[in-house]
Amino acid sequence: MVNAHILLSWAAAVAQSGLIPRGTRVHVFQQIYLVFLALGTLVGIVVIGYMLWNAYKYRADGAPDDDGEDRPELGELPSGGGKGRKLFLSFSLSAVIVISLIVWTYGTLLFVEEPASATEAEELEVDVTGYQFYWQFEYPNGHSSANELRVPQGVRVQLNVTSADVFHNFGAPGLRVKTDAIPGQTSETWFIGDETGRYVANCYELCGVGHSQMQATIIVMEPSEYREWYRNTTESQNGTAS
Repeated sequence: MVNAHILLSWAAAVAQSGLIPRGTRVHVFQQIYLVFLALGTLVGIVVIGYMLWNAYKYRADGAPDDDGEDRPELGELPSGGGKGRKLFLSFSLSAVIVISLIVWTYGTLLFVEEPASATEAEELEVDVTGYQFYWQFEYPNGHSSANELRVPQGVRVQLNVTSADVFHNFGAPGLRVKTDAIPGQTSETWFIGDETGRYVANCYELCGVGHSQMQATIIVMEPSEYREWYRNTTESQNGTAS
């Protein structure tokens, strides 16, 4: 068995290499899906192809040029077989594929969960608090809103998520973001809205009778439109808005 610390070290090394997809969470998880889909399809083709080839080779009526010399008889113990070479080769190849896939996937998830780098050009930090049964969002300028989060397109949004009462779980499937909201603790996660539009955020932790109605809207706006909206909220906070 491969030691967990070794796997973690390998994953960290892979995360620093060029093998890890970068970009939005949607893009990263899409790449993970495509890799698993391609590998699963390839393995399925090999296994089913090998099965069909053996089914044809050892079919009951035999091939026209088959003299039957190599055909095993009922109850006969198999001979030859390469002394386990096929088994060893298939096991080794499977182990290499599985371990490589684990290391690559874990390295990719390390990127997804890492905090924003110092080179991040722009970032918006929003505090998210779960209540029974709504979500409260607070922006850096002090403006807060219930069940509606507005963010600019193409900007990394850092969410600091907690709860004011019971366990909640904040998740927006369309943006591939999901994290726990725990009383007395803060969970950090992030997302980038690469397309404008409205996305639904739900609570994914059974939190009481109003759990199914605990839903918020995330609005990804054009950067210029967002700046105008955000400037108005700042003016409102300062008491200068009409």
